[in-house]
Amino acid sequence: MSMRFMSLGSGSSGNCYYLATGTTAVLIDAGIGIRKMKKMLKDCGIDVMSVNAVLVTHDHLDHVRSATYLGEKLGIPVYATAEVIDGVNRIYCIRQKFRGSARRIVKGQRLDIGDMAVTPFDVPHDATDNVGYRIEVDGKVFVLVTDCGYVTDEVRGNVADADYVVIEANYDFNMLETGRYPRELKERVKSRTGHLCNTDAAALIADTYHDGLRHVWLCHISQDNNRPEIARQTVALALEARGVMPGRDIDVTPLARYTPSDIYDL
Repeated sequence: MSMRFMSLGSGSSGNCYYLATGTTAVLIDAGIGIRKMKKMLKDCGIDVMSVNAVLVTHDHLDHVRSATYLGEKLGIPVYATAEVIDGVNRIYCIRQKFRGSARRIVKGQRLDIGDMAVTPFDVPHDATDNVGYRIEVDGKVFVLVTDCGYVTDEVRGNVADADYVVIEANYDFNMLETGRYPRELKERVKSRTGHLCNTDAAALIADTYHDGLRHVWLCHISQDNNRPEIARQTVALALEARGVMPGRDIDVTPLARYTPSDIYDL
């Protein structure tokens, strides 16, 4: 059974990813406006009402802007940890709160959504709580890790057996250090509850590479402290140092901030 993957937006302006089989479709995060989301999906021939579930990573606005609308107004179940649900309900600018649409998940416990086996796992970040997702379909494993302060053993273990990976490559260290961010914000980004830099993302992918890993997408790329090509090249060089050739052995693709990606058949 095949899967299809598309990014609708990736970055601090809004994150939303679409993953589907022939019978099941989920959104991972819903951080873009609902009108924009509906239009992007419609332009690809996808009705938002065909989405079976929304999987939320954490309760920062760029990941949950439309989550309560999808749940409470459209009746699509929204899955998140109890802490994230409570955190979303405390965001003052989200007027629609979760009432009955939110489903509480527990890290490490598998849940079945249609033909997808979904397992949330802990990811360090300065949100109320934060998870990545491991989604298995017919023996193929898709893993998404975003807003990750550092690579834990749990993060590494989930990436290590994946066939497809979406991984944060938020900033280039030198660009962050010499950029316009105030020192306090720079330290927050670099902290163990901040974001993942290009070199750490590259090391993770290179260290866990195996023959079954087919495609890596680089997500949440900073507009101020990174460039898509710098992120891609950093990962490519780390792979090449291990004798793995991007474009031959594996595909490495940066995801755009504001525009949808291609639809990838996995």
